[in-house]
Amino acid sequence: MVQESTMICVDNSEWMRNGDFQPTRLQAQQDAINLVTQCKLRANPENAVGILSMADSVQVLSSLSTEQGRLMMKTHSIEPYGKCNFIAGIKIAHLALKHRQNRNHKMRVVLFIGSPLEEIDAAELVKIGKKMKKEKVLCDVVMFGDSDTDGHEKFSSFVDTLNGKEGTGSSLVVVPTGSSLTDALLQSSVCKNEDGQAAFGAGGGGADNAFGMDVDNDPDLALALRVSMEEERARQAAAAAANGGAAPDAGADQEMAAGGAVPYEEMDMGAMTEEQQLEWALRLSMQENAPSSGAAQQVEQMDVDASGPAAEADNLDDLLNNPDLLQQIVDDLPSGTNEKKDDEEKK
Repeated sequence: MVQESTMICVDNSEWMRNGDFQPTRLQAQQDAINLVTQCKLRANPENAVGILSMADSVQVLSSLSTEQGRLMMKTHSIEPYGKCNFIAGIKIAHLALKHRQNRNHKMRVVLFIGSPLEEIDAAELVKIGKKMKKEKVLCDVVMFGDSDTDGHEKFSSFVDTLNGKEGTGSSLVVVPTGSSLTDALLQSSVCKNEDGQAAFGAGGGGADNAFGMDVDNDPDLALALRVSMEEERARQAAAAAANGGAAPDAGADQEMAAGGAVPYEEMDMGAMTEEQQLEWALRLSMQENAPSSGAAQQVEQMDVDASGPAAEADNLDDLLNNPDLLQQIVDDLPSGTNEKKDDEEKK
């Protein structure tokens, strides 16, 4: 997955008080910023996002950070005032990206524009675009609110300069009045990965994704599933490339199946896969815990012997409860008859 550092430039001018986007332009923009932040941070755990406001003097509200809670707090603390300085905002965002901690991160600027574009020099904008392209900085421009054809053309030229002839990393998103800003971003490339799929967290409101689970409830599990899926795709692509671009033949599959039928005791540990080693360990554990045949026979014999005393105790209870039978047994004893004969002889 691509590692990326993103600076979000917020338009917090007086024009953000307008209510053509529900409930206001500023609040709709704050929801859109939270969505972009969520998508960027969940796309890769090492991604970082920063926020700056462009009204009057540009202020960096949050440097590049991976803490979503902190970024949301800074976003909702923004108040509308003054006029926006878009050129200075782009320059400072570029400067902040230069000082990112991880130099391997790609650099991206997300620029929100909801104010009329006044006193913007198109030539200077193109010059900034060439410099950013040279340093491989991407930029997504989100224009919403009043329809400013001249401003759209200026920033369209800016995005074309960043992309060059074959590049597609930068984009221009125009959201008309009355539309939902977050819904428009969900359908745009701003909230999508490089493969064109929706980024994690772009579902919003606990929507289910391709894994059949709620991403908002367990984002770590969703990220782990995505990493595992991408690794499996890379492995399959490498296997296809090793086979000359052809699909694996049936003979190889049959050999693998036959290899799986070999008893694990006869297999080499180094030749086993991770799943086979786990199954082999489980089998050994079950064999160690299971009782041997001799011990089983001994337990069975003990059960049979244990039934004897219990039966004898039941017979003794029946005998004690029958006095007639007990007297008969006593009379039949030979010792009793001999004692009677001795007494008669003495008399």
